[in-house]
Amino acid sequence: MFTTRPELVGTYGMVASTHWLASAAGMAVLEDGGNAFDAAVAAGFVLQVVEPHLNGPGGEVPALFATAGSDRVEVLCGQGGAPAGASIEHYRDQGLDLIPGTGLLAATVPGAWDGWLTLLRDHGTRSLRQVLDYAIGYARDGFPLLDRVGTTIGTVAELFTEHWRSSAAMWLRDGAPPAAGSRFTNPVLADVWERLLAEAEAVSGREAQIDAARRAWSQGFVAEEIDAFCRTPVRDDSGGDHAGVLTAQDIASWQASYEAPLTVDLADGWALHKIGRWSQGPTLAQQLRLLEGRDLSYVDGVATADTVHQAVEATKLAFADREAWYGDDPGVPIDALVSRSYAASRASLIGSRASLELRPGSPEGRSAALPSYVDSGRAAEPVSSAAGVGEPTVSRTGTTRGDTVHVDVVDRWGNMVSATPSGGWLQSSPTIPALGFCLGTRAQMFWLDEGLPNSLAPGKRPRITLSPSMASRNGKPVLAFGTPGGDQQDQWQLCFWLAHTVGGLNLQAAIDSPAWHSNAVPSSFYPRNWTPGELVVESRLGAAAIASLTERGHHVVDGGAWSLGRMSAVARDPETGFLRGAANPRGNQGYAAGR
Repeated sequence: MFTTRPELVGTYGMVASTHWLASAAGMAVLEDGGNAFDAAVAAGFVLQVVEPHLNGPGGEVPALFATAGSDRVEVLCGQGGAPAGASIEHYRDQGLDLIPGTGLLAATVPGAWDGWLTLLRDHGTRSLRQVLDYAIGYARDGFPLLDRVGTTIGTVAELFTEHWRSSAAMWLRDGAPPAAGSRFTNPVLADVWERLLAEAEAVSGREAQIDAARRAWSQGFVAEEIDAFCRTPVRDDSGGDHAGVLTAQDIASWQASYEAPLTVDLADGWALHKIGRWSQGPTLAQQLRLLEGRDLSYVDGVATADTVHQAVEATKLAFADREAWYGDDPGVPIDALVSRSYAASRASLIGSRASLELRPGSPEGRSAALPSYVDSGRAAEPVSSAAGVGEPTVSRTGTTRGDTVHVDVVDRWGNMVSATPSGGWLQSSPTIPALGFCLGTRAQMFWLDEGLPNSLAPGKRPRITLSPSMASRNGKPVLAFGTPGGDQQDQWQLCFWLAHTVGGLNLQAAIDSPAWHSNAVPSSFYPRNWTPGELVVESRLGAAAIASLTERGHHVVDGGAWSLGRMSAVARDPETGFLRGAANPRGNQGYAAGR
């Protein structure tokens, strides 16, 4: 199989991300003596500047990490909860049956700042200024604008000029989208970061400064500006104007935290670590459980039609459970859902034909309940066949089917990080003029039905699509990986995992191997639709495989030769000390750096 680049191999450090500037900044931090946590934070802030259509300061950051000398993997929760005023009754009173995907009503507490700073304080070694200077430099002095950023701005330009004037002032140049490749600056954001640093550096000590910067955000001018901005109604993709419910008190009351991951033991000494019930992460574990012991094969680095068919049918079953069972609710039977016994009870549903049904299971004998919007069939409407292809599909109203960024880092000491920052997309809600960024819209993933694991409630985390991954082998953390892509994240990661562990491909070849995903699962993004039976594939699977999948009843859409996924990965071999890195070539944007 043709591979686009070599798998990088070295002993000093590896950084892989969705943008070359972020990978370069992370590597610069490692070269300066920083560790993997320092590098991940620096790269994360650069991504907020150079991929503003995919993440921003008003977004969130979930991550998995392992520290040198320990075999334990932990979760960083940089996902803020719903505001105190975010009740189902409030949204229903607005005449809504879904939470809009744009505007202010969908804002949760911004978690990225506190999440990154908490990780830096507890596990990094550099000062906040040392890791933030790279992002400040790009915001102040400019960076080359990606083609897709200009395209996204052009798509929503009318919305900006007619309704979101602050976004027009920020993102349009003489009324037009900025040219691809032009040097773009965000001096307002640079000023905000400098002001936060000034308040931090008014105290002594690295950790004290980081905590001071956290307070300056959550209890200071940033929270105040967000509160004031949310009081004015703005247009959202419901077609109406609504004020937000997020307040300064919500921001002051929340902070990032740590928790244990969901860990699932697999064959050949592997163990998979994922975020638990409040993310879609367990779907990867469920898919792998359903595929255990099955005859899966690769020929010349390409999955066979039979392998793709079985994988897609496992995807449908796992994601049906996601709709019925996942959420930030202690009653979620997560251990049962990822158990071998439950997988065995569901495996017989994987037949020789493509299923067109949404079939959640009954873990522990409990009856599944689907959201009324899904159960009624209203959501089962065709979506764009481009959904999930490469960059996000964005409508003129700013509706985005979800995409984000990703970064993986491993250093010479054995520290490892996998993070999937997201939210605060430039097209998600109006730019806050005094801050140079907008709020996220992650609350659109809640349901407005009572009594579901993912029902909206104050303080609750939405069941996110963000899904970084880490894996151990023989008890030691050895692999960090992930991808942007909304609902496709744990599908494209399945493609990577199978290519690497079943196909025997190295990290780069596994990323390059032809990918696929199903649109036969309800979208996590407004308007929450799905297309039963639709399977999107890369044409490099081959005409014979595509024909075979069509014969099995899949509604196959050829997404192009190089179109699906934006995977990154790093790895370490505890015995040799070798470090490895690889990144996605699709879109000519993601890069790994290391030595």
